[in-house]
Amino acid sequence: MVKSYLKYEHSKTFGLITSSSSNVLWAAHEDAQNATLRHAGAGKAVVGAGEETLCWDLKKGELLSRWKDKDCVAEVTTVARSHADPEIFAVGYGDGAIRIWDSRIASTIINFNGHRSAVTVLAFHEEGSHLASGSKDTDIIIWDLIAEVGLYKLRGHENQITGLHFLHAKSKNAGGRDEDENGHEDFEGFENDGGHRSVFLLTTSKDAKIKLWDLESRHCIETHLAQSNGECWALDISPDGSGCVTAGNDGELKIWSINMLGLAQRSLQFNGEAGQKYIRERGSLYRQNKDRTIGVKFHPHGRYIAAHGSEKAVEVWRIRSEVEVQKTLARKRKRRREKLLTAQRGETNSDLVNGDDVTEDLATADITDVIVPYVIVRTGGKIRSADWGHGRAGKVLHLLSADTNNELELYSIPTKNAEKKKKSSEPPEYNRTFAVDMPGHRADVRSIALSSDDRMLASSSNGALKIWNVRTQSCIRTLECGYALCSSFLPGDKIVVVGNRNGELEVFDIASSTLIETVKAHDGPIWTLNVHPDGKSMATGSADKSAKFFNFEVAQETITGMEQTVPRFKLVHTRTLKVSDDILSLRFSPDSRLVALSLLDNTVKVFFVDSLKLFLNLYGHKLPVLNMDISYDSKLIVTCSADKNVRLWGLDFGDCHKAFFAHQDSIMQVAFVPHNQDGNGHHFFSSSKDRMIKYWDGDKFEQIQRLEGHHGEIWAMTVSRTGEFLVTASHDKSIRIWQQTDEQIFLEEEREKEMEDLYENTLTTSLNQNDEVGENKTEVAEAGKQTKDTLMAGERILEALEISLPDLEAMREWEQAKASQANVAPPDRHPIFLYTNTSAEAHVLGIVQKIQAAALQDALLVLPFHQVTALFTFLQIWAEKQWNIPLTCRILFFMLKLHHKQIVASKTMRPMLDGIRRNLRQSLQTQKDEMGFNLAALNFVGSQVRDRGSKDYVDEATWEEEEVGKGRKKRGFVDVA
Repeated sequence: MVKSYLKYEHSKTFGLITSSSSNVLWAAHEDAQNATLRHAGAGKAVVGAGEETLCWDLKKGELLSRWKDKDCVAEVTTVARSHADPEIFAVGYGDGAIRIWDSRIASTIINFNGHRSAVTVLAFHEEGSHLASGSKDTDIIIWDLIAEVGLYKLRGHENQITGLHFLHAKSKNAGGRDEDENGHEDFEGFENDGGHRSVFLLTTSKDAKIKLWDLESRHCIETHLAQSNGECWALDISPDGSGCVTAGNDGELKIWSINMLGLAQRSLQFNGEAGQKYIRERGSLYRQNKDRTIGVKFHPHGRYIAAHGSEKAVEVWRIRSEVEVQKTLARKRKRRREKLLTAQRGETNSDLVNGDDVTEDLATADITDVIVPYVIVRTGGKIRSADWGHGRAGKVLHLLSADTNNELELYSIPTKNAEKKKKSSEPPEYNRTFAVDMPGHRADVRSIALSSDDRMLASSSNGALKIWNVRTQSCIRTLECGYALCSSFLPGDKIVVVGNRNGELEVFDIASSTLIETVKAHDGPIWTLNVHPDGKSMATGSADKSAKFFNFEVAQETITGMEQTVPRFKLVHTRTLKVSDDILSLRFSPDSRLVALSLLDNTVKVFFVDSLKLFLNLYGHKLPVLNMDISYDSKLIVTCSADKNVRLWGLDFGDCHKAFFAHQDSIMQVAFVPHNQDGNGHHFFSSSKDRMIKYWDGDKFEQIQRLEGHHGEIWAMTVSRTGEFLVTASHDKSIRIWQQTDEQIFLEEEREKEMEDLYENTLTTSLNQNDEVGENKTEVAEAGKQTKDTLMAGERILEALEISLPDLEAMREWEQAKASQANVAPPDRHPIFLYTNTSAEAHVLGIVQKIQAAALQDALLVLPFHQVTALFTFLQIWAEKQWNIPLTCRILFFMLKLHHKQIVASKTMRPMLDGIRRNLRQSLQTQKDEMGFNLAALNFVGSQVRDRGSKDYVDEATWEEEEVGKGRKKRGFVDVA
């Protein structure tokens, strides 16, 4: 009989506030009308956290919503917000996917997949109809959010895309308004045939280039060197679109002016003037910190710029007003004139006068006179991303920062107007208004421990010990500690012992949140501690080459100045075991007979607990054993090492049962399932720096399951007392719970699934590489990417065509025969048509409609040409019956474009195409008439609303004055809309 195992699945993630891979966005609350909240800058912070997107309440520090797609395992890399609808967000992922989320319902609206590697930057069109995405694969893709398709791919950069912004150069009509003859906006998107397509795209890349793209002609019209030294890492455009800032190495910020008027005129011309430049360099600014600038952001009201590197500071720059700049220039002229008079005693200098005249022009003024440093905001951790809090332009600016130490901070900075009373030389005083820091650690979690009833979890890091409720994932206690390396609950679950890097044991009382005692136990870091199975003592292992044994005692202590005594818990040192090298791990056997120590010399030594005499020496690992565990029946010991191997040993004779090459990197933790329910007493888990957890059968020496989900090295792991779940902590700051399910898995099926995944990944990678090689010289390409889903969708279409075409022909013949002979028996149809009671054409349409719009073109690429005729047969029927005309047209145009040469050369296709054209024209004319009727009705309703919305009111005060002063006179009316 084939043995089955119960499957473990990822169930919960907590302890993660913000991940260092994604940016942060500030968003207003739904109740933003509340003046108090608006003034305090309290809003929402939208951040990426692993594969999830989290929405935090900045004032309360609470999690408002969690956006997660169950099919997504890739890390969030960038988040963008729509200008048209503030509740719509675009999220880019590490596998090249993009998902559009509606924050009101916390679910995805659209899925896109076109990039071959991680998405680095996203930008919405101001009307919310289009989205631009840049990636590490150097490509830029323009997506149509209405049709849910990728329009095209722009190629030209030679490295990762770091900045994207749409430029909206709207041309003015004779009346000076952006409207056409119907009163609508002049710009209607860049896929329409009416109006001027005045949309451009500004991009930057790590190749240090800044490019301007014309999205009407789909080509690059201008390229500049963005940075003078190395890569360009950030880009932002001023709110009015008149200028932009690029940032790169050595703290350099380069300021550029953008000729929006020239771009608007270009959009009106058939072809722009040759050699005309629309972007002009204005000068460079240098940050106080000379590290790489990774973020730059204009304030929504345009007067302030925030720039930051990867250090603990955000530098804020202020853009002076025109009056201030003129004063500065006048002061400089006066100073130079005084110097000249001193040097030449009254002689005039025509060059100086000419220079003054030139400097008076603000457009050519030195950029350091226009943009000046304002304040440096020192943050609690190294900055990953920053964003301005939007709202009314008042006396305070709000700056939101996401730090790499898993923390969100909101700072309040007084504006220049509010600082008038102070001396101008002093920087303004800022303060930290709100912070979200309680639900997570500032540093990596190095140790985790579960209570005896599996209800509480202790996690310890450098500086903090946190106690969590396992069921609700909420933080119950936060206690200060040293640099923790190991920890454990003591019997009773009221006390936690933490071993730190200074060789101290810190004893904490959870109920009172106090440090009971600090014991200087060792002279080196305490790498491991383990509680004796009888619950009355514990042992510690340290880098000072000793293991120490402590008893738990309750001593009566006298309160100072009083005669009363109180019981107090104490650790009493009883024995010391000296060994030849540093101790990395220590474990008692469950039967209390043996204690195992792993040393830095790659060996494991097993001693008797009572006499501390050496029992066994376990040799075999090529690098130090980092962790080990002993099975519940004390018969097996499993060891894991930095040599990427796991070894199983018998504790009777010290023989090695099996050695596995288990992981691709150092294995940090290994743990047996602590009981023998369903015969799994010899099953164990291993976790590694390769971000993987593996489940093993220690009797059959087989891998049962592989658990993926962490985005960083896994430092700590513990299994519950019941074996129903395990908890892991990682370098990505997240703590994850993996729950045992009722689903059974079989080893053969797991191996087959792994082989299928490997094959599909290899296949899709090779297909995308072939596409890349064929198009690597073109500036514009199709926005497509073959994935497992698109291949399967193409196969479904192919299968539907193969079974539907014979059925269609058989039904036609039967209907013809039925016209002449009424009692003709119906033909034998495919079971799927009998079961669903549908026609062949309806079945094919149903299959095509189920495919996502973004994946349809890639799915159609799978069809061979000999199936195109069958597809066109159904297209003709759909056009004739007016079924889903937009989808019919889209498939028709794509197939004509794809197989143009073969279709032109085919004689059988011409009459079919004539029939499709005739039917489509009739259908489109019907739809056009219907839309014209509806538009006329809407215009009529609109005119009625406008007529009823305008009323005439008498200005009584004016009327009475005129009555008194000049006698009776005709009333004056004021028109109020």
